[in-house]
Amino acid sequence: MIAYLIGTLIEKSPIEATIEVGGIGFTAHISANTYAALPEPQSEVKLFTYLYMREEALLLYGFMREEERAIFKMLLGVGGVGPKMAQTILSGMDVGTLREAIISSNLVALTHIPGVGKKTAERILIELRDKLAKLELKPVVAGTQSEVQQARSDAYSALLALGFSKPIAEKAMRAAIAEAPHAKTDELLRLALKHAQK
Repeated sequence: MIAYLIGTLIEKSPIEATIEVGGIGFTAHISANTYAALPEPQSEVKLFTYLYMREEALLLYGFMREEERAIFKMLLGVGGVGPKMAQTILSGMDVGTLREAIISSNLVALTHIPGVGKKTAERILIELRDKLAKLELKPVVAGTQSEVQQARSDAYSALLALGFSKPIAEKAMRAAIAEAPHAKTDELLRLALKHAQK
């Protein structure tokens, strides 16, 4: 098992990061929150990792925070949640807000994450509430993740209010977040509208 990588960040995108360690480049799938926390390319970085094994492939997932990896692993234990869905959930909400939403049984907050339906959200609440109550989070030094999450939630709600279907709104939001992970509500909504009307 690869627990973490320490090396030079070669390139990053909203869904992947490549780190060179001892002359070998490792590409890891990442969440929008990890992307936002990554330094600029050519900087040294430590990425916590999880190796997901499937019959046809080995997939490496990377996390800037150890707690994000812990929650990712917990999410994989929930019926119907695979690694892609777990990454979507971690992209839609920072770990602190996600933990609080699950502990407080906030179904509405979970279903506002693009791609998370009511049944999936209910399973997450039932299966992870007690586990997450025991997970202590280290304080985040920089960033205002709750503001980022609020902007995403507000933009998504606005798309639904404008009459877009949930699948179209979810797809548009994923594209908008990938383009501008730190965007405020108005900019996210503008980008999402552009993608929703394609």
